Amino acid sequence: MRWDVAGWAAVALLLFAAETMAPGAFMLWMGFAAAVVFVGVLAVPGIPLLAQVAAFVVLSFVSIQIYRTWFRGKARHSDRPLLNRRAEQLVGIAAVLDQAIAGGRGRVKIDDAFWVVEGPDLPVGTRVRVVAVNGMTLKVQEA
Repeated sequence: MRWDVAGWAAVALLLFAAETMAPGAFMLWMGFAAAVVFVGVLAVPGIPLLAQVAAFVVLSFVSIQIYRTWFRGKARHSDRPLLNRRAEQLVGIAAVLDQAIAGGRGRVKIDDAFWVVEGPDLPVGTRVRVVAVNGMTLKVQEA
């Protein structure tokens, strides 16, 4: 058994496994580099260990740069960009104050949820419109 071949196979598998445990695409590309070195060492016996390590370093650098250049910046555009941004979906919605806005803060019920609102002081029962969002706090004005 050739230890250099088994070693590069193990390094590639460990990097792939590490990527699944802590995703971020960084170790994935180093795993690809280790896999290429594994195939090279398997195909061409007798490559010195220093050359193997140098090839791994260079291939890791190149593969990570390829990832950064071609894959990282290509964000997929969604047809529903606010899908998991519930608060932002509420901009433009009108609702009735459940709790008066006093000192700039109050509460409104929209659908089945209560939301903290900020805006001018208004009494309970006033109809307000959501005009902006700050985290999970809705900014409102009188409708």
